[in-house]
Amino acid sequence: MIKMKNLTLGYKKEVILKDVNIKIKKGEFIGIIGPSGAGKSTLLMAITGGIKVFDGKFEVLDYDLHNIKKKNLRKLREQIGVIFQGYNLVDRLSVLDNVISGMLKEIPLTRAILKFYKKKELKKAKEFMDIVDMSKYSLKRCDELSGGQRQRVAIARALAAQPKIILADEPVSALDPKSAKKVMTILKKVNETYGVTVIANLHHIEYAKEYCTRVIGVNDGLIVFDDKCENLSDEIIDKIYTTNN
Repeated sequence: MIKMKNLTLGYKKEVILKDVNIKIKKGEFIGIIGPSGAGKSTLLMAITGGIKVFDGKFEVLDYDLHNIKKKNLRKLREQIGVIFQGYNLVDRLSVLDNVISGMLKEIPLTRAILKFYKKKELKKAKEFMDIVDMSKYSLKRCDELSGGQRQRVAIARALAAQPKIILADEPVSALDPKSAKKVMTILKKVNETYGVTVIANLHHIEYAKEYCTRVIGVNDGLIVFDDKCENLSDEIIDKIYTTNN
């Protein structure tokens, strides 16, 4: 699904990641770990085509991101769901409305504004709310929810777009441990139930070990580890998090 070969990425003229060689298959649950400023978010968001490619080969869902046209970039992004640390929900709208907003490529904007939903759309929305355990709050405004509940709504909304890939940018860093574990459990459930490839930036190594099938370690713009979680030893963790600052 994703191929990076001898890839160099960055912003304007600044190189952030260099000599990146990664292949990601359908259905993997990948955790990206490393110190702040190492390039984790750059690596994650590059998959949406939002980061400059300086050199190397970069393919996502068979699209060449080195020379992608705007039309194809739009098509690519329609197949990628993104979950942010700050949730990015419309707070004044209900859980149901936020989830259905993920279906806007299928629902005409006028109908969405009028909240005129068809039975099949409501059925799908309930399915996604069920999997994140938020159906009982379907008519509640999102600004009345806890942080963990809001993040679960964000996952349901991302699912509603029926993506092939879900990117989660530090999805649990702002949550208490109990809420964080529930969100990680739901992401794992989504990964296994729908076969969606999930790639998450994580601050907590223990979550990467517990929930991910594979871990990528980033340090100072380089990939210093890429392997199964069980091979993530204390020595390697020290290598990932050792900085020159």
